[in-house]
Amino acid sequence: MDPHSRLSQFNQRAPKTGPFSPSVRFEPTQKVTLDKYTKASSSSMPSDSPLFTSRPIATNSRVKQDEQFKKDMFLAYVNKAIREKLNGHSKDFDDLVDQFSPNKSTLAPTVSSLQLRIWLSALSHVLSRLERRHAPLVEAIVRLPWSTMDAVFVKSYIVFIGMLISARPEYLSLVLNRIAMGFTYQSGLLAVASNLEGSTPLTRRVVYDRQHALLEHLLNLVPTLPSSLAPLLVRNFPHKRQPQAAHVAYIRNLLRVTEYCSELSERVLGLIVDRALMVDVEIQVELEELEDAEPTDSELFEFDPFDTIVGQEGDSSDEEEDVDDGLSDLSSDASSDSGAEDTLTDTRHIHDMVSKLDAILRLVFDHFNKLHSSIPTVLVPSSPSLHSTITYDRDSQSYEPHTLLAIQFHTLLAIFDRSILRTFKSRYTQFLIFWYASLHPEFSDLFLGLLVDKALFGSASASGVERAAASSYIGSFVSRAQFIDREGARRAVKVLCAFLGAHLDAVEAGNATSNNHSVFYAVVQSVFLVFCFRWRDLQEEPDEQEVGRKIWISELGVVQRVITSDLNPLKVCSQNVVHQFARIAQATDFTYCFSILEANKRAPYPVFAGVAPGSAGPQELHTFFPFDPFKLPRSGEYIQGVYREWATVAIGDEDDEDEDEDEDDLIEEGPTVDDWEHGQGGSCIPITASKRGESDDDGLGASFGGMSISPARSRKAAMTMSAS
Repeated sequence: MDPHSRLSQFNQRAPKTGPFSPSVRFEPTQKVTLDKYTKASSSSMPSDSPLFTSRPIATNSRVKQDEQFKKDMFLAYVNKAIREKLNGHSKDFDDLVDQFSPNKSTLAPTVSSLQLRIWLSALSHVLSRLERRHAPLVEAIVRLPWSTMDAVFVKSYIVFIGMLISARPEYLSLVLNRIAMGFTYQSGLLAVASNLEGSTPLTRRVVYDRQHALLEHLLNLVPTLPSSLAPLLVRNFPHKRQPQAAHVAYIRNLLRVTEYCSELSERVLGLIVDRALMVDVEIQVELEELEDAEPTDSELFEFDPFDTIVGQEGDSSDEEEDVDDGLSDLSSDASSDSGAEDTLTDTRHIHDMVSKLDAILRLVFDHFNKLHSSIPTVLVPSSPSLHSTITYDRDSQSYEPHTLLAIQFHTLLAIFDRSILRTFKSRYTQFLIFWYASLHPEFSDLFLGLLVDKALFGSASASGVERAAASSYIGSFVSRAQFIDREGARRAVKVLCAFLGAHLDAVEAGNATSNNHSVFYAVVQSVFLVFCFRWRDLQEEPDEQEVGRKIWISELGVVQRVITSDLNPLKVCSQNVVHQFARIAQATDFTYCFSILEANKRAPYPVFAGVAPGSAGPQELHTFFPFDPFKLPRSGEYIQGVYREWATVAIGDEDDEDEDEDEDDLIEEGPTVDDWEHGQGGSCIPITASKRGESDDDGLGASFGGMSISPARSRKAAMTMSAS
């Protein structure tokens, strides 16, 4: 066949898509029909029509060229806006600021996150040229609700803020203040409105995680950042009247900051303790008196604010405003008809304060326990001295966690010395150091060492009131702490008795000052209290010839001298403690005090010498027992295992059967607070419990094992004080 013929098989050219197998190369082509096309496609232009042109496919390089062109346009606009602003023409600059300004009604960005990323990319090239007149642009960027936007934009935003602070450090305070505001509870409520429409709902945990990611990034860039951040964290701390969720959210964020910024640990922990004390001092009522009140929503339904969708757990601001309004009416000239409503509102307020303090202390306990639980065993050896230092096994691989645990304890000890010890109306906050001291004997030893130094050795910075308070802490701590062993209790009592003996010697020699008498009575009361709880540990092992007799440590011999001295501590100290001590001392054949109590009943008060008017007299010390029973339900779980209840050490009823009825009548008719509450003036430790106006039907043991060994404050008086 002619190869040039039009019927030749050589005229069938192969397609340009590539080679194909020879077996297929010379096969006849299949006839193409239009049956498989729809009518719409049949009316289209045929492929061999001269009017048909195929659209070129966009390659990656072409897309990149378009993106680069767009970035160049944005950069040119930014350069022009920055330059024109310096020349006095602010139109382009104002338009640029509007790109980052959120909608006033929805708080959402007015442009897409993709376009905002391009703007940030363009601005990153001119950061060094930003001056003070460009501050509105920086402020708009910082106020942008970036933490609720998509993850890609969040990453770009964090990088941009790091570049901004590196180039212009003067904006660090502005950024840090915004981060601190982002840790608050209300910032999450605003974030739901700024969340872009159609995006996935965010939980508060995600929003807070992004704030911490930005702060950690800045901390790596600016080592001096903690000094600038600390006052901002204080400024944004929720007020004590704000709801519980606000405190929980902010405190959890603050404690998380301490995990990656150890420089702020002491300041943050001190801030939390100070705010807990502000709530604590308002709870001057026994919790049993509030059992008949209706529980709050937070008590009925426990929820984690971090795991809730922002803005969907309800706004509790209205509820809090109602409480504030009710409290404001208490100070106004309200009519008598509103008395019941005021009482109900105030009861609700006390309930809120109790629940709030319980949540705060639980967060701090969890924070402490998180570090403690990461350490399998404690390698710190116990020291027999009250003034020893901490030593560690440096060859152990767990040296660093133990060091952190000790550092945290010393931080808490400094906070106790600075704040808690000087707050005499607190009821629960001091249990933070009570629990921490239980982690190891060395910690409890150091805590007692601080108290002994404050109370007995009278450092230059310690006032008489502070020394008396430290004495009360010694007695309450040794009495209530289960982790204080026999030797620890004996050492503490020996030190206290040595002080009492030296003070009596000074009084007899005429060298005692009147200011030391208040400390003397506080120490005597502590010895009485420790004896009531730990009298079994204060006995010596009898010899074979003395089997059946109770032999006491020799240092307790000064107690007989104390109770018969002219200072007459049985008249001055807490009558609850005095009468319980008298009972136990008689039951254990230690000493007999009821004859002195009968004489004190007929004698005028006070029967002691040398207390100058205006000094810190002992009449206010009788009600200060720092470690009374802990009744907060959630945080109380940490205290239950390390706290000594009166029921575990009380002498049985069979031991009291031999007591005369006259002695019982003497106890019930003992002097009340009204007899001598205003006997002396001057600055004293404030009373934290009520006046003894009710008889003790169950005996004095009930006051030790009940709500408090302190006399119970009346409900009406407590509400009046908390409202003021």
